[in-house]
Amino acid sequence: MAVTDGVIVWLGSDRPGLALHPDAEVIRLEGAFVAPAFVDAHVHTTSFGLTRTGIDLSVARNREECLSLLRNAASDVVWAQGWDDSAWPDSGPLTQAEVDGAVGDRVAYVPRIDGHSAIASRALRSTVDGDLPEGMLTADDHHRVRVIAQTLLSVEQRTEARTAALDLAASRGVVSVHECGGPKIGGLIDFRETLTFDHGVNVYGLWGQAVETAEEARMVLAETGAAGLAGDLFVDGSIGSGTAALSEPYSDCPHSTGTRYLSDDAVRQHIRACTEACVQAGFHAIGDAAIGAVTRGFEAAIEEFGSAAVAACHHRVEHAVMIAEEHIRVLALAGVIASVQPGFEHAFGGANGSYARRIGADRARAVMPFAPMVAAGIPIAIGSDAPVTPLDPWAAVKAAVNHRTPGFAISPRAAFGGATRGGWRAAGVRDGVSGTLVPGAPASFAVWEPTELIVSTPKDAVQRWSTDPRSLVPPLPPLGADSVAPRCLRTVRAGRTIYAA
Repeated sequence: MAVTDGVIVWLGSDRPGLALHPDAEVIRLEGAFVAPAFVDAHVHTTSFGLTRTGIDLSVARNREECLSLLRNAASDVVWAQGWDDSAWPDSGPLTQAEVDGAVGDRVAYVPRIDGHSAIASRALRSTVDGDLPEGMLTADDHHRVRVIAQTLLSVEQRTEARTAALDLAASRGVVSVHECGGPKIGGLIDFRETLTFDHGVNVYGLWGQAVETAEEARMVLAETGAAGLAGDLFVDGSIGSGTAALSEPYSDCPHSTGTRYLSDDAVRQHIRACTEACVQAGFHAIGDAAIGAVTRGFEAAIEEFGSAAVAACHHRVEHAVMIAEEHIRVLALAGVIASVQPGFEHAFGGANGSYARRIGADRARAVMPFAPMVAAGIPIAIGSDAPVTPLDPWAAVKAAVNHRTPGFAISPRAAFGGATRGGWRAAGVRDGVSGTLVPGAPASFAVWEPTELIVSTPKDAVQRWSTDPRSLVPPLPPLGADSVAPRCLRTVRAGRTIYAA
């Protein structure tokens, strides 16, 4: 493969390549293999980086280990995230008294693993205007505290966190991340800092703020520097925190159907305004009631503008966990991109997972139907929602290939495409070559340690293409549930090496 000025200009065998480019720098791979670089389509860069530079509570196997990590935190402003009581022997969320006892007079923000609920120390609560309920914070109370906690971090802490996050991304073959910011997430200061952060990994910025008119949509884009009004524009919360909006009550909380943050009218107005302004719109929607609201909004937009005009805006929906057949049909017609996180099903799904405990086994088995979505024509872009699940693209691809529910897994080819080309498409790059290795494509690729490469079939479907090399179906590393992912040796974005092992 020959690269000139950041573009792939030639592919072929060694001898003619060396003849055509006699003065080129030659990098011999010694048996390693080259593949298109990954794009993570949903990341919270600073928050994820804080799990690398701050306190990562996901490693705690029980309540006492979690509290011990909090007690031993060295910083005056403690950002400790990722605890998951559903896996503890003594299950039950952290309490206000436990957190205050561990951190004392320090400011501490301690969100649950899904990022939709948190305990705030008394010192942090004292910085918030207005009353807050005791104990676990959810919904708008949590959103207010999270933004304030982010701003209390020093510039140095935020810079260190972003560096750690994007360095790790590059070391895992990722050349671009979709930063999902918003007024209820990290706030505008963090978002702008992240967009202008000097690093080899590209950051595509989405701002989750609802608008009512096309003029307002353009104004918000200009003020924030965002590429789209999508990402984590919350229609609901998460299943683990009990705030995903459901059509039927939670199995373990029969009086609750979760939380709705946006009305049907607000969803409809946002889609209408963004479509009129030719701006990418999108929503965070996890529960079936939330996805239903998004679906109705796109139905209204199709009726007003036509499906072609709506599809031309490349609107997107994040997560789409409890998506049903009737939702899939409409979203496919609207050309909506599904930004999905297969790591959710791997981490929280299954008969003994937190989804089954919260919404029941039957509904848990029906989450994230990747194959029906792809079959209906919904483009998928695969991400991590880091720090909710690890920023590990091979693990995400494996999770999509090994979905627990029969008929929901997708092929290795489709999953790899969703983690590479899918991310560029979701970012509005429609040149037909980004995310591939062909002449004319940006030279964004990763070099991986030597390993076996195979052309494999979907886990639970009939193979639909030829394994003959002439069919151009790419061989990939083994992607079984127990397969070991290859190690990244080099990551290159647009011809520039941004990571070397």
